[in-house]
Amino acid sequence: MESLENKLGYRFQNRELLAEALNHSSYANEHRDSMGSNERLEFLGDSVLGFVSAEFLFARHPDLPEGDLTRMRAALVCEQSLYEVAKELGLGGYLKLGRGEEAGGGRHRQSILADAVEAVFAAVYLDGGIEQARELIIRVLLSKAPAAEERKDYKTTLQEVVQRRNGQVLTYHMLSQSGPDHNKTFLFEVRLNNRSIGQGAGHSKKEAEQAAAKDALENGGEL
Repeated sequence: MESLENKLGYRFQNRELLAEALNHSSYANEHRDSMGSNERLEFLGDSVLGFVSAEFLFARHPDLPEGDLTRMRAALVCEQSLYEVAKELGLGGYLKLGRGEEAGGGRHRQSILADAVEAVFAAVYLDGGIEQARELIIRVLLSKAPAAEERKDYKTTLQEVVQRRNGQVLTYHMLSQSGPDHNKTFLFEVRLNNRSIGQGAGHSKKEAEQAAAKDALENGGEL
């Protein structure tokens, strides 16, 4: 616990909160005598993260309209961004997992790690208040992701481009998937009126679709 606290830069008054944040439901189900899973903390952490990131963007971009702020926040707090935080913290090594989840590679699963990050944010909030939670979230996520903050929603941009002409139909198709369950790579293709205009890969379907849309935009002559 102490090593994780060092990485977080925060000392818990009640370490049971941190322990609960690291308790996956699969472990809690197998150990009925243990504390509950981190699902309730994840629920709270999602709201804490949403508020802090909204406040952060509201202050940093006083002239941006609501729609732009919403898209920027979605990019900042997406599963991929939280997964990157978990990897930097080495959070997977601290999780308590059930035997089946452990055997299935759950310690490296993107969704599990992203959820655990939100649970840790909630644990800090309950232990130290909103100021401590805000400081942690800004330090480990918001201030380290300037690229994510400005990341374009390539799918939305592409849709706006093709809608300049009537009768345009944009669709996304998965071409392949490879790798183990906890670290899959997806290859997607985007088609305009059933004609391929871009391809992209990613560790989630959404990420691969964004990469395909970006490829299409960068090869705009095909639009």
